[in-house]
Amino acid sequence: MNRILLTLFTLIALCALRPALASDDYQLTPDSLPQPGVPKGEVHNAQWKTSKIFPGTVHDYAVYVPKQYDPSRPACVMIFQDGGGGFNVPTVFDNLIFKKEMPVTVAIMINPGVVPSANPNALPRFNRSHEYDSLTDDYARFLIEEILPEVGKTLNLSKNPDDRALCGASSGGICAFTAAWQRPDQFHRVASFVGSFTDLQGGNVYNSLIRKYEPRPLRVFLQDGTADQDIYSGSWYLGNQDVNAALKFAGNDVKFVVGDGGHSGRHGASILPDVLRWLWRDYPAPIKAATETRQPITALLAPNEGWQELPIKLENPGGMASDAEGNVYFADADHLKIQKIAPDGTLSAFAGNLGQRIPLAFGPDGRLYVSQPLARRVVAYDAAGKVSEVVHNMGVSVLTLDAQGNLYAVEPGKKTLWRIGKDGKRVALLKGDAIADIGNIVLTPDQTLLCLSRRVHGKFIASARLTQDGRLDAFQDYFDLVIPYGKPDAEAGGMVTDTNGWLYVASAAGIQVLDQAGRVNGIIANPGPDPTWSLAFGGPNRDLLYACDGKHIYRRKLRVRGVQSYEAPIKPPAPRL
Repeated sequence: MNRILLTLFTLIALCALRPALASDDYQLTPDSLPQPGVPKGEVHNAQWKTSKIFPGTVHDYAVYVPKQYDPSRPACVMIFQDGGGGFNVPTVFDNLIFKKEMPVTVAIMINPGVVPSANPNALPRFNRSHEYDSLTDDYARFLIEEILPEVGKTLNLSKNPDDRALCGASSGGICAFTAAWQRPDQFHRVASFVGSFTDLQGGNVYNSLIRKYEPRPLRVFLQDGTADQDIYSGSWYLGNQDVNAALKFAGNDVKFVVGDGGHSGRHGASILPDVLRWLWRDYPAPIKAATETRQPITALLAPNEGWQELPIKLENPGGMASDAEGNVYFADADHLKIQKIAPDGTLSAFAGNLGQRIPLAFGPDGRLYVSQPLARRVVAYDAAGKVSEVVHNMGVSVLTLDAQGNLYAVEPGKKTLWRIGKDGKRVALLKGDAIADIGNIVLTPDQTLLCLSRRVHGKFIASARLTQDGRLDAFQDYFDLVIPYGKPDAEAGGMVTDTNGWLYVASAAGIQVLDQAGRVNGIIANPGPDPTWSLAFGGPNRDLLYACDGKHIYRRKLRVRGVQSYEAPIKPPAPRL
């Protein structure tokens, strides 16, 4: 069975790396050939048949262990896709480790998965494109949760991301990049040869994603040929140029080497020793993310200020809201309380509630307005925690207040968006099935527009205009969100705004930051593995962004000031159109 699978992998590799052009005559250097006096490492073959991430697959792999490996010291590790075929990995590692031009490094050379055929007259299922070309984190998880722990049972492998590298060619090249892109907490070094940054399964979007996301601590080597293939999914040469330009724009340590060949591994194999020298240069100095780049997002992020997890564990939290002093309040349904987080991080109980995932909002009168949907009322707490009912006989799922004290509330049961004045007068602003699906609302800083997200989130945040006579018009799907590959929608959640008029949206892709024209200018990485769904600006200067993912609350210092809807309206600067 092993020989059959190996033959299949060879066929796959031959299909992926098509015959080169006549000009593609690159030769191996001595560093890729056995040299006298250089100790040789050992290579051990194995199979992985029990994957939970890619069920039913068989992955053949080999593990190279250098002669200099010391079990008492964690070794660096480099993972080669497609079994490292054509790169003479053990020989190159022997030579470079011997000359101390790269650290002592274990190589894992793994082939893509195959689901064996059900009978001799049927084809196996070849998982290569599914595993390699997809932009999800599945393959990264496969390596992190399955392969590295398995190899780590017998070898002392470093868990430091600076000690971990990935390499591949063609679809294996984009796969190596995607695994590091998705999990920069695990991998910092990437080498991609003739990488498939085209639309085989969405890889063409990296050009824009890299430019939008906050910088990541990655060192990336790219290689391609001017005669690389140009097919239905795109141009490989143009795709690699785009990724190189995007990585430079995002401040990454990147090197792009261009040859004159086609979709071939010859050029990559000939320069692999130099690539490894470049990739591991200055080791063990850490690879850090850039803090000042041309990206709009770095103008918002405070340098060297990452996410801070607060010592709060939740299972069933509600919304978040901030008062004039910068304290942040959240509903803690598990403990039947509304809790307060002071700017210094101190946690204290503020008031009791009914144990529901309830929305919160502050008003211009300094009171905390809280919906109690099961009781069909909205109450308000003063600073001392004294409670009074402000709206009765209304089950509200979403609410906010403006600077005049008008309450904007969604009543799903009646499929209505209401404006409720200080005198209690109710005006229906919008009605219909779509209203029952609204997940969040926020006012723009000038308080002339409402932004509305949906529970069945789709791709857009809607915008509607508040007219001077109190109506709502010009309703339009307006803010265009990024949807992560493999997700049906953006999973948009909480929203806040800053004094620039920019809209921050919690989502599966991260906290998306959109300008007034409705475009995503940047994405702040989610603080944990789960999407955030609730946001608030807190702190005395409103420059602490709080985010909740349903189990944890994090905060991060920004360079901008958040806007509270209960404050006096401000007119932000106009966006570039």
